[in-house]
Amino acid sequence: MTHQVEGEGWQGIVEDLSADRKAFRNVPWGKAMMWLFLLSDTFVFGCFLTSYMSVRISNTVAWPNPSEVFALTIGGAHIPLILIAIMTFVLISSSGTMAMAVNFAYRRDRARTAALMLATAALGATFVGLHVSAGVIYLSIVAFKVSRGVYERKGNYQIVEIAGLYWHFVDLVWVFIFAFFYLW
Repeated sequence: MTHQVEGEGWQGIVEDLSADRKAFRNVPWGKAMMWLFLLSDTFVFGCFLTSYMSVRISNTVAWPNPSEVFALTIGGAHIPLILIAIMTFVLISSSGTMAMAVNFAYRRDRARTAALMLATAALGATFVGLHVSAGVIYLSIVAFKVSRGVYERKGNYQIVEIAGLYWHFVDLVWVFIFAFFYLW
């Protein structure tokens, strides 16, 4: 006579598969999908950045010095990396305005939410890169819908938090790139 232990065989597989459904029961679909997108984007960026670093390290020809490429002359003084430092400050500041927008969205303050999202988009537009441009467009659309009362009528401002997840990811990626590719 065989004794089957709970969690073995087909029953174990079924339990494992259904556990994921239970684990994500209270997570809104849009938020879960944004996390999956961010995870896949992390892998794509990781591959590109690893490839770039491999080529840069193995190349014997000198690459442009980022300290000089992103330097500015202000008041006659040559300041290395100042442009990147300013852009990093702008992008991190936009993360603060996005966090405030999420806060006001949960308070159902439509005007402040939309204004802060547009401020976030404006700060992002000054930074401009491919992901930042997509984020600026996304934030602008959501801010427009917030200002028109679309989410208030639905009774759900969750999209603001989802947009915030994306925006904070853009900031995090930039901080990583700044630290490992410009300062290193």
